[in-house]
Amino acid sequence: MIPGLYVHIPFCASRCSYCGFYSTTLGAEWKARYVAALCRELMLRGDNRAWQTVYLGGGTPSQLPPALLEQLFDTINDNGNTHPSSPLPLEDSGKVEVTMEVNSDDVNETLAATLRRLPVNRVSMGIQTFDDNRLRRLHRRHTASQARKAVELLHDAGIDNVSIDLMLGFPDQTLDEWKDDVEKALLLDVQHVSAYSLAIEEGTPLYREMKKNKTEPIDEEVWRSMYEWLMERMDKAGFEHYEISNFARPGFRSRHNSIYWNGTPYVGIGAAAHSYDGEKRSWNMANVKAYIDAIEHDSLPTEIELLDETTRYNDLITTALRTSDGIDLQRIDATWRKRLLDNATDHLRRGLLHIDNNHIHLTKEGLFVSDSVMSDLIEI
Repeated sequence: MIPGLYVHIPFCASRCSYCGFYSTTLGAEWKARYVAALCRELMLRGDNRAWQTVYLGGGTPSQLPPALLEQLFDTINDNGNTHPSSPLPLEDSGKVEVTMEVNSDDVNETLAATLRRLPVNRVSMGIQTFDDNRLRRLHRRHTASQARKAVELLHDAGIDNVSIDLMLGFPDQTLDEWKDDVEKALLLDVQHVSAYSLAIEEGTPLYREMKKNKTEPIDEEVWRSMYEWLMERMDKAGFEHYEISNFARPGFRSRHNSIYWNGTPYVGIGAAAHSYDGEKRSWNMANVKAYIDAIEHDSLPTEIELLDETTRYNDLITTALRTSDGIDLQRIDATWRKRLLDNATDHLRRGLLHIDNNHIHLTKEGLFVSDSVMSDLIEI
């Protein structure tokens, strides 16, 4: 059984200046064809599944009108089991986690009621910052007041599992400005906060600004102060720091994202969506028009990469080590376990890693240099 389903909805009303994910600003006429293609792809894959998690990401899933969301969920239900009250063979939960990403400015009473009527029981909202000037610079369409109102509307509709995204490390951002963003987020009484460092990715407008010397990356020491304060403040607020960038109230970890970090198989449908079955990775073409054309001709537009032992080992290092659970040494055979411990010796001595109950973890100090530690542990 493959427990996780990811559905990529690439449509956006506009592109954010930092975004490196595949998305498109194609108009409404393409949305119905795309959803029909998603439904067809799910059926072409040919095997019904008892989904444990379903995640609609993007892009902007909240750009789909209610009728298309209903069509999509009807097909998912026909090819699995997503009703939140239906029991599943899980020890820790009796319902499917169904997450949908939304933009704050898309959330109104109609959308909130639609989500409540559908099997969506978790909403993820990209707020990024409560500074309106910075939101405009990022080309975000919402304002800080719209973000606050959106969370309120979701709560009023009975959606009690809301996650928000924040960003730290903007050029010229101060520690006090970051503290203000976090405090305003905590006032919203959300259950999950993802805090990502701003990445200036090649090909984005922000990258082009940097190349023209219009944007300078944040000072490393300022960023470190922000991240260190964040960990302390979220702990004080009762959140569990369960992954490098993610904080959850007890019982509200993202089960779907944990699938990625734990190396559990999942299926991805839609343009640019990725899948993993434990032995191979596959991904669909990152082009909406070409994707739709292939599916309409009953062809899966997929490329496949078979994974060798070294790649699977490296994937384990770069995913499981991100989590507070760390790497379960018992999951690794003796040869690879010896390599891992040999490569980890210096980091263990320096206090960047520690071993507890047959799990190897990043320490608090190790979190600040996690990329470097992982680089030293993987096999080339």
